[in-house]
Amino acid sequence: MVSAWLPVVLWAALIFSFSAVPDLGTGLGTWDFVLRKIAHVCEYAVLGLLLYRATRREQLALLIGVLYAASDELHQHFVAGRHATVRDVAIDTAGVLVGVLAARLFRQAGRA
Repeated sequence: MVSAWLPVVLWAALIFSFSAVPDLGTGLGTWDFVLRKIAHVCEYAVLGLLLYRATRREQLALLIGVLYAASDELHQHFVAGRHATVRDVAIDTAGVLVGVLAARLFRQAGRA
C-alpha cells in the first residue's frame, strides 16, 4: 500500500512546490504560455498514471486528480504573483485523463 501511494504523494508535493514559486515565467512571450501549459499537461499526466497505479480504478484516479488540480489552483490563489484559473484546472484535468488512458494502454499491452 505504501509503495503504491508514496510516488503519488511525492509527485503531488513536487507539483505543490512548483505552485508555490511566485513567477515561473521564461520571458519568451507566447512561447512561455505554451510551454507552461504543456508542462501542466505533462505533470498531471504523470499524476494520473500514478493515481491509477495506486487505485487501480480509472474513475477514482480521475476524480482524485481533478480534485487535486482544483486544490492546486486554490493554493496558487494565495501565492503572490500567481493566480487561480478554471482554464488551468481544465488543462490539468486533460493531463490526468492522458495519464489514466496511458495506464489503460499499458495495462492492455501487458495482457497481449
